[in-house]
Amino acid sequence: MRLLHTADWHLGRTLEGRSRLEEQAQFLDELVEIVEKEKIDAILMAGDAFDTVNPPAAAEQLFYESMSRLSQYGKRPIVVIAGNHDNPDRLSAASPLAVHQHITLLGLPTTKVEKIYIPSTDEILRVAALPYPSESRLKEVLAAENDELALRNSYDERVKGIFEKMSQQFTANAVNIAMSHIYVAGGSSSDSERPIEVGGAYTVAATSLPATAQYVALGHLHRPQNISRAHTIARYSGSPLAYSFSESGYTKSVTILDVAPGEEVKMTEVPLSSGRPLTRWKAENGLAEVYEWLEKGKDKNAWVDLEVHLEDALSLEEIHRLRKLHEGFVHIRPVFINDMSQEEIQAHRDVPIEEMFTKFYRRQTGGATPGDELVKLFLTLIHDNESTGEEE
Repeated sequence: MRLLHTADWHLGRTLEGRSRLEEQAQFLDELVEIVEKEKIDAILMAGDAFDTVNPPAAAEQLFYESMSRLSQYGKRPIVVIAGNHDNPDRLSAASPLAVHQHITLLGLPTTKVEKIYIPSTDEILRVAALPYPSESRLKEVLAAENDELALRNSYDERVKGIFEKMSQQFTANAVNIAMSHIYVAGGSSSDSERPIEVGGAYTVAATSLPATAQYVALGHLHRPQNISRAHTIARYSGSPLAYSFSESGYTKSVTILDVAPGEEVKMTEVPLSSGRPLTRWKAENGLAEVYEWLEKGKDKNAWVDLEVHLEDALSLEEIHRLRKLHEGFVHIRPVFINDMSQEEIQAHRDVPIEEMFTKFYRRQTGGATPGDELVKLFLTLIHDNESTGEEE
């Protein structure tokens, strides 16, 4: 059978107030084309379907419409697990309807292995699916003392134990796959993943992944990568779009698995072309260099993080002119070369606007932290002002 492994869609996620929903819809259209062209028999979605526990209605509509298309209205089974961004109860609430289209939506951790009939190959797929297993979702306290190492060891043992119980339900005449949304030690992360580990406590050792699974489909890390030191093939498929500038230059992809009962998995990485890339410009020669790049049409369809070295401050008119010439500018960050040391320049390079607003708010209020809704409102106002040409 042919399986497709994907994860970390983060539907509804914005880029500092700018909607990515159109790009996400483009990805899902491309995914439909891939599963049809590659004759995929079943799909594994390893968590973070949405970006928040309370996603926008448009994001939910896009998800369910796409699920229906991907399943070919019931002909192609799909298994979806909740990630740390998903509301597990909300994700699984549609199960009574989804099951009629052979879509399995799993919100909370259990030790039950999903037995799925694959009609296109007349075979059985067994999926040891473990949705994001936090302490609260496991409904247990993993360490009595407030000790990070103790919690980490306890968490690792708990996840390993769940997989061991699931592995007992694997059978020789089926394709046996494990799937989870966890952070495995040794994985390469980026800025766009909000940590699921508490100071490293929610970390699973590669050797704790089930050795008897033919493949472990992982979600959470946004860079496509295999996990070394695992006793079987374990892989993060990565996110379909770049969600932070730290992912600049990543090749986004989905993973296709050719697998039969008792045989080794053959893995193929299929690159994705949808969505706007995120790129960084560093104009060390000032505005003249920026205008030269704009005239050449550099990264015309990209979201751009611009760092420009200057002697004098940019005027508002200059900023609006730049944004008018390239609507993809997300950050325009001047670096005053006469006033800043190299250490200071580096310290200011990668500060997101949300963090700058939070620091400003704390200074103005004597230490208070702005709520999520206030930050969201600020980003919306910034985006609206840029769209209408008003002062930032």
